[in-house]
Amino acid sequence: MRLLVLGGTAWLGRTVAEEALRRGHEVTCFARGTAPVAEGAELVRGDRDDDDGLAPVAGERWDAVVDVSRQPGQVRRAVRDLSSEHHVFVSTGNVYAAFDTVEQSEDAALRAPLEGEVMADMETYGEAKVACERAVLGGSAPAAVIRSGLIGGPGDWSGRTGYWPWRFAHPVAEEVVVPDDPDFPTALIDVRDLSAWIVTLVEERAPGVFNATGPTTRLEDALATAAAVAGSGARPRPVSRERLAELGIDGWMGPASLPLWIGDPDWRGFATMDTTRARAAGLVTRPLRETLADALAFEEQRPAGEERRAGLSDDDERRVLAATSGRAG
Repeated sequence: MRLLVLGGTAWLGRTVAEEALRRGHEVTCFARGTAPVAEGAELVRGDRDDDDGLAPVAGERWDAVVDVSRQPGQVRRAVRDLSSEHHVFVSTGNVYAAFDTVEQSEDAALRAPLEGEVMADMETYGEAKVACERAVLGGSAPAAVIRSGLIGGPGDWSGRTGYWPWRFAHPVAEEVVVPDDPDFPTALIDVRDLSAWIVTLVEERAPGVFNATGPTTRLEDALATAAAVAGSGARPRPVSRERLAELGIDGWMGPASLPLWIGDPDWRGFATMDTTRARAAGLVTRPLRETLADALAFEEQRPAGEERRAGLSDDDERRVLAATSGRAG
């Protein structure tokens, strides 16, 4: 098959290209060219922000197009200008209107689509992806829309999936700060599993809208898996949501955060989705232990001194441990 990956140089797009090449497909990546493509793929340089930016690949007939963009204008131009037998768009669970329900299905209510061509910042990420979905589903080619959950594993530059095994592998004391919320529902999908399934959808030209993430796992169990992967004897120190907030510790992502967890009850179901439809269409996910082990290996090879994008710094970890020493968090 002739596969066009729009992007193909960053984490997910590159992994999709590598998997398609491994299966013997011909892969072209359309990107600015600021990073290399997978070995064996062809790179066509261009800028999707230009109205005619796709001209270098618009005259071809593709078996499938894979798009991961978050910019509605880019996606609309791809639907308008590209000729393909199948279109796969990677969306996000952020498109849903509410997150107080665990494992909601593809039929749950969505956010209003973003108006305009450009998502200015991450505050409208979900709305932008809804607009992108509408463009793809309204195109002439059969389309698959994948609403992905948190993507993890090797190459996770965000640090969200690598933080916990890394922290247990490098504790600053005999305890590791964790949220006192053992039943919080977590889920993530390995980038390799998502990429493999995307290529399968391409091969089968399967249409539809699909949620894609891993099995729902209690936070306590996910952290125990992270500790086991790290070979750590450090014990968790649970700290309450209220105390963490007092100490300036957030959830999910960013500096001074505790990944995989969200303290706001209205967002309790955010990480989880009902993946029955995707699994019936061939999605297979590996054990969480394997994903966390490979995420840890990636973390260990990061350049010394590189600033972490998620989790607690050593100084933050010591500060919270000191502030909660000798009493319940």
